[in-house]
Amino acid sequence: MAPFKNIIDKFKREDGAKKAKDSMTSDSFTTAPEGKLFPKTDPTVDGEECLHDCESCTIKLPNKWKIDDDAKLYGEIKGWQTHLIVATGKTDWVRDVADEKGSVMEAVEKSKVQPNNGKLMLSASNIPMHSEHGSSSTCILLPSFTIIDNVTPSSVPTLIDSCVNAGPTNTTPLLTTHPASAATNTSSDENPPTLSNGTPSSSSALSAAGLTTRPCPHRYLILLCSHRTRDARCGQSAPLLRREFERHLRPLGLYRDLDDERPGGVGIYFISHVGGHKFSANCMVYRRGDAAGAAPAAAGEDGGRSMEAAQCMWLARVRPEDCENIVRYTILQGKVVKPESQLRGGFDRARQLVSW
Repeated sequence: MAPFKNIIDKFKREDGAKKAKDSMTSDSFTTAPEGKLFPKTDPTVDGEECLHDCESCTIKLPNKWKIDDDAKLYGEIKGWQTHLIVATGKTDWVRDVADEKGSVMEAVEKSKVQPNNGKLMLSASNIPMHSEHGSSSTCILLPSFTIIDNVTPSSVPTLIDSCVNAGPTNTTPLLTTHPASAATNTSSDENPPTLSNGTPSSSSALSAAGLTTRPCPHRYLILLCSHRTRDARCGQSAPLLRREFERHLRPLGLYRDLDDERPGGVGIYFISHVGGHKFSANCMVYRRGDAAGAAPAAAGEDGGRSMEAAQCMWLARVRPEDCENIVRYTILQGKVVKPESQLRGGFDRARQLVSW
């Protein structure tokens, strides 16, 4: 009887998630054909540099580096609606991060409260754990670009209910109006805290669970798969790419290390397996709305939609010599240099396009 009940419960969760996803997508999103999701660099506009890999790059992948260079990339990834990145202070994890006993990742997987607004992508990361005894963690929630502090396994149901389910998704349109921005538990009862899509979150629930939320200070995020246990190539490539990205970002004043929370800049984090390690290196670039052309906030507002992720470009087969042009064109301008061979997919909420 129990297995049958589990099947019914799963069906109810999936049906609820579908209905919630439909309700949050107030305008129609379109699956973009290959070549239409993001603009490709054009040498007549962007200069001859977009045609050439970095000539000053001295970092090389291992001599016997071998990946799948032939399989089709674009349109093959499954869609996701939210992305929860969990601080662990580590760069490698057990094969399935949800199997790590006593972890926030395990709690998310087993929680009776599940996302009702579509698929949640769950990633462990090398973000440091700053609690004294490692008993609590920090999470970054996307696309809301919200940091959630003091997360413990026992507070995960509240996190899902009050943050994930109350926040925007990858198919929530970017609006030109600006509701209240990222949630904070310091608001009065007359002005309850809201996530950046303007949906009231439960201040009492957050406080009772010991959770605090704040806007992520970064304007861009680079997420690199470093999950060596799943595939050695990910563990080898991620540190090399980070060094090369840092070399190009530092002169621009954009590099942010793990403890640097100055406003703006590019946060670079290692994350667990995202799929497709045969296409290593995998690199996800999230760009905030104010970097992707969303209208700025009105005076006195904290940013609204412009402070959420407007775009995610999911790249693969990234090599160190690609990093210069990824910084120059993809991160700073939202253009893809080698879409035919490197773009797996992503979303553009301003143009209401997805790859799935």
